[in-house]
Formats: sequence, structure tokens, C-alpha cells
Amino acid sequence: MATAVRVKVGNLPLELTSFVGRRHEVAEARRLLASARLVTLAGIGGVGKTRLALRVADDARRSFEDGVWLCELGELHDGALTADAVAGALGFQQQAAMTPVESLVEEIGDRRLLLVLDNCEHVVADAAVLVETLLRSCSELRILATSREALGIGGESVLRVPPLSVPDPSQPPTLKGLPGFDAVTLFEQRAAAAVPEFGISEDNRAAVTGICQQLDGLPLLIELAAVRLRSLSAEQILARLTDRYRLLTGGSRAAPSRQQTLRLCIDWSHELCTPRERELWSRLSVFDGGFELDAVEGICLGDLPDRLHGNDLHGDDLLDTLASLVDKSILISEQRGTVVRFRILETIREYGRERLEEAGGGEVLRRRHRDWYAELAVRAEAEWIGPRQLEWIDRLCSEQPNVRAALDFCLDDPEAGEIGLRTADAMFQFWLSRGQYGEGRRWLDRLLAAQGGRPTLERVRALYDASVLVGMQGDVPAGTELVQEARELAGRLGDEESRAFATCAEGRLALRSGRLADALAAFEDAATTFQTLDDLLMEIAALQGLAMASGLLGLADRALSACEEVLALAEPRGESLYRARALWTLGLVLWDMGDNNARSEELVREGLHHTRMASDAVSAGWCLQILAWISATEHRWERAAVLMGATEVLRRGLGGPTVTVPTLLGRHDELERRTRQALGVRGYDAAFRRGRGLTPAEAFAFALDEDVPTTAQPGDDASVSLTRRERQVADLVAQGLTNREIAEKLVIAQRTAQGHVEHVLAKLGFTSRTQIAAWMVEQGQARGA
Repeated sequence: MATAVRVKVGNLPLELTSFVGRRHEVAEARRLLASARLVTLAGIGGVGKTRLALRVADDARRSFEDGVWLCELGELHDGALTADAVAGALGFQQQAAMTPVESLVEEIGDRRLLLVLDNCEHVVADAAVLVETLLRSCSELRILATSREALGIGGESVLRVPPLSVPDPSQPPTLKGLPGFDAVTLFEQRAAAAVPEFGISEDNRAAVTGICQQLDGLPLLIELAAVRLRSLSAEQILARLTDRYRLLTGGSRAAPSRQQTLRLCIDWSHELCTPRERELWSRLSVFDGGFELDAVEGICLGDLPDRLHGNDLHGDDLLDTLASLVDKSILISEQRGTVVRFRILETIREYGRERLEEAGGGEVLRRRHRDWYAELAVRAEAEWIGPRQLEWIDRLCSEQPNVRAALDFCLDDPEAGEIGLRTADAMFQFWLSRGQYGEGRRWLDRLLAAQGGRPTLERVRALYDASVLVGMQGDVPAGTELVQEARELAGRLGDEESRAFATCAEGRLALRSGRLADALAAFEDAATTFQTLDDLLMEIAALQGLAMASGLLGLADRALSACEEVLALAEPRGESLYRARALWTLGLVLWDMGDNNARSEELVREGLHHTRMASDAVSAGWCLQILAWISATEHRWERAAVLMGATEVLRRGLGGPTVTVPTLLGRHDELERRTRQALGVRGYDAAFRRGRGLTPAEAFAFALDEDVPTTAQPGDDASVSLTRRERQVADLVAQGLTNREIAEKLVIAQRTAQGHVEHVLAKLGFTSRTQIAAWMVEQGQARGA
């Protein structure tokens, strides 16, 4: 038997740069490795599979007395040489008269070792055969592989490696909150290595956040971008990411060639795909954000002009091709309730779009995409008053990026004006329920301008929608102009449906202008006409306005009757939004009558229950506001002030006043004044601040007298109990010491120091050493931070 060249600790390279984040993935990989003999870390190129594998392998050294060994397959061009590459990494020499595989089996034998196979994707078939043979023959061997797709053999545990966490674009973090996102921490650390004086500040916070978001949290791309700080500012880098393939070059010369530029990295993935997979990849680039199977079937199947023969996609093989792209980490699949949604990272999507444009057919696909999502929005509107309403709200929430892309394409196509208006009109109920007044108004303004003023029913409906949204923002002058145009166009068209929409718009404007009698007449007329036209959705909307106008005029019986009509139409159909609105309107009317506060509160609470299920921001604001008024009327002053504070937060999020009816605004001001007087300035301000500090879930729970859910904030000292030793370690982390330096300082083993750091991170709910440092500074504990 040949002598093996063995080193006890194996051949893992030393880390030259800091390892950022990945605490969950490291823990999960170690757990899988404890129970499975083959663990594959799968993910798209540049996501950090290799660094994760090396960290996991290093952590596992103690469990493998015969060492932890790395075999890099990335530069291997012939899969038949995989066994030779592994033997070379292990230091084994091939035995005479034996094949390379037989020699490996003989040499490994019953040795307890961990083999790390890095970058298996381009030799995946040969690697799979070798791995299966080794695992069947060598009982103490365990293998940790990295690949863009799983090896696909029995007993394999696959861990999908996601990108690093990035801030949500809709909720920009504060400077203090940025260290909670691993992508930002990685950028800051690599940037400081490239430009030692670099640091994240209020001035560059938005640019750094934007860079990490644009690059999808992919570590390779973030590192390539950070290097550019030697010649560009963060703001300049962000501006140039529109041409990211030219910008993101110049990586480490020691890195594999495919990882030295973004283009080479994605080219590598593209070359590993079959022609049919490449074709679907390019077609999927038409989607923005995520998408579901029905959208792929409706948009991507069939022939495209000017394409090479043989790559057209048909239903029989679509599922297999999609699954293969998921396996190869081009797509990410996510379970959402009862359906699976697919997602393609922006960087991968841009690459596919380039390929689509080069080969032709992009215009046809974008037109299909526009028409399909226009039809989706219209279907949602048709089923809005029905048992699938909440389903449609969830679907439209997920599909907003695609709907925006479809509307954008309508603006680019002069012939698509009516399609754009019809799509926006179908989205109106969604925008209204989510409190997205600004977004809806922007789309409607642009589409109305692009349509050119032609007198059509679609334009009248869009004018109604726009007038409602500007009214919700408190912009009565703009609403007046829109209503006037709707009335004029309806007169020119001469049909009952156009007239009913214009009349309903007049009712909304009159209500918001304090002309209650005019509002009542308009809503009565509109409700009757919509009933005749069998337009259930608009009939309910008109009845809702009728109930409000009647109640404020003191016509309690008519208001109650209108609310009951809404409930009679909504409840049997399983509808939620208008049922909630009818309930809180009914409660408001009874409270305004002044003789049944208990019943009013009960109705509003019931409305809030339905509102919470439907995530209706508008109704949520009304419910909290009415409950605040009821509490003030009954001299429950502190509760009233807390609810007023919670309502204020919702109002700011909606971008418009919660109370849009002048009559009620006067009542609100009076009750707020009385509450402030009863509690005193300091007492009122304290209760109001408490309400403003509640999350929506906490505000709803408070309003419904439920147990308020508490969310422990990372680093909240009241929930943290560090031992004396852990505080010492946290102090040294804050001073910038490594685990080795901490071990030397405290005269403990480096492994023990690492364990203390991990415990501190877990207790504080943090993901990086930077967060520990920031927390220690706040605690006044870091002597040299």
C-alpha cells in the first residue's frame, strides 16, 4: 500500500478576510453534517458557498481525527479526472493495477475524515458517481460539497444557501439599524479594507443600502463593488450599477477566473445549462420580482419569432425545465401558502434579459406579460366581492412588481392606452384597501395623460378612481377637477354606466367637502343605477357612502338600513373588506347618535377583526380613531390618548388624513382637546407616545383588549443576561480583538473564546461583531471602542 501524505489538521486554507454573518446557515449545516454523510451547499454563483463550507469544515475539525480536506474542482475541465483530483488533495498516490476510484477507496478505508468537494456543478455527474462509491465503501467518511445544483444521490442532505440579508426597500433602516443586515456589514468591512478611512455615515447610508439591495445581497458582487471605492464614491457606484457587468470587475487575482468579474461568474452558470434551460432563463427575465407557474405557462410557452429552432418551450417539459433551473440555483422557489412562487435574482434576471434581447422576441414577451397581468387584475376585481377576496389581496401584493412593469409597458405603447386604464381601474380596490393612495394616483395620472382624453368608459372609471384617491389624500381642488371631467365625459358618452361612475365621484367629493345633502342624493342615485346594472362592487361602494352621509345628517334609520344592505350583500359571499367598513360605519353612526356606546364599540371591534384579516389600512385607521372617540366620550382618557397615537402612525403611513370628513374632524379636535385637558400635557404626551410606539399588530391587540404581542428588540438590555465572562468577551469584541486575541487576553482556548462570542451573539439576537460593538458602546462598557 502506498504511503499517504497526511497532516492531522488537513489542508484547509487560512481565512484571509473576516467571515460575515451566516450564523443560521453555519448551525444548520453542522446539524445536517451530524446526521447525514453527504451535505451539499447549493446556491447561485457568488452567494458564498465556498466560504460557508470552509467555515463549517473548520468548526468540525475536532470530530474528524484523520483531518478535514479540501478538494477544489472549479478548475477541473474533465470530469473523468475527479477521482484523481480528490486523491491529489488528500495526498494519496494511485496504486498500481488499480483504477483511481479503487485506489481512493483502498486508501481512505475506515479513516474518519471530512472531505470538502468545492464547485462540483460542472462535473456533477462524475462527482455524484464518485461520491456514492466512496460513501458506500468508506464507513467513516463524510463529505461536504458545494455546487450550483445538488448531486442527486441517495442520502444527500441539501442546504440552499441564500444571499446575505439586505434592508427592505420599503422600510429603510436607520444608521443604527444597518449592522443588523449582513450584506451591509460585509460591504463596510471590505470597503474599509480597500479604503481604510471608509465608514458608513448618514451621508452615504442610503447609497450603501442601495448598493446592497441592487446586488441582491450576493457576497461576491458586494466585494467587487467595495473594491471600486478606491476610485468611486458609494453614490457613484450605485449610479453605475445600471451597467453592473462593466463596473464589477477587478476581483482578487488569487480567486478562480470565473469569480474575478461578474460577467464570468454568470457566464459560468449559463454554460452549465442545457439549451432549453437557457431559453427559459431568458424568457423568465420578463418578470419583475416573483412569479407563479400559471404566469409562466401563460407568458413563456410557445414559439417566439426570430428564434433558433429546437428551443421553443411547450407545456410537456415546462415543469421539468423550471425544476432544473431551481436545482441549478438560477431560480429560487418559495412556498407561499398553498402555492409555490419562483424568484430570480436581479443580477441573474438582467443577464437573461440581455440574452433575450440579443436573440429577439423580447417585445413579444413583454406584450404577453402586459396582457396576462392586465387579465389577472381584471379577474381579481371580478371576484373582489367573494370568498377569494383575501386570496386576491395576497396575490396582488406579491404581483405588484409585475403589475407595475405591465403598466409601464402600457405607457410606452401608444396603442395600449385603454389596456392601461382598465388595468389601473382593476387595481383601484387593491390600492385603496392598502392605503396606497400615492401609488394609485401616480399611475392613474400618467395613464390618463397618455390616453389623450378620448371619451371612453375606461377613462370615466379611471377619473372616478383618481378622484377617490386624491380625496383620501385631502386634495379637494384636484378632486374637483377630476369629477368635473368625469361628469363632462359621461354626458358626451350618454350611457348609464358612465353617468353612475361620475355621480358616485360627485358623492365622494361632496362628502369630503362637507356638502352632506348633495352627497346623500348622489349616492342614492348611484346605488340604484349600479344595482340595475348588476355591478355588485360599485353598488356596495355607493351604499357605503350613503350610510356615511346619512349618519352625519342625523338620518339614523337610513344609515342603518344602508349598512344592513351592505352586510346582506357581503356576508353571504364571504367578503371581508366592505363587511368591515359597514360594521365600523354602523358603530360610528350609533356613537354619533349618542345613546349606545357599548353597542358602537362592539360593532367597531368586530369591524377591526375583519380589517385585521384583510390588512385594510384605511379601515384600520377608522376603527382605531372611532374607538379613541368612544373612549374619550366615556372618560377613558388614557386609552383614548394611546389610540390617538396609534392612529397617527397609521395616518402617516397612508400619506393622508385619517379623518377626511369635515364634520367629523371638528368632533375629533374637540375630543382631543378634552383628553389633553383631562390628562394634563405630560400625561397626554406620554400616552400618545406610547400609542405611536405600537406596531400595527400591537395597536390592534390593544384596541381589542387582547394580550399585546411583545417583540424583544436585539440588544434590549432588559431581556439580556450576559455572564461576567461573556461581558468581558463582548467588551474585547467591541475593542476590535479577534477570537485568537481574546483567547490570549483571557488565557483561554481559542475555541472557548469563539464559543463565548457565539453565546453573546445568540443572547443579544445579533448576527455580527459590529452589532456587539455598537451595543457595548451604548451600554458604556467598551473601554477602547
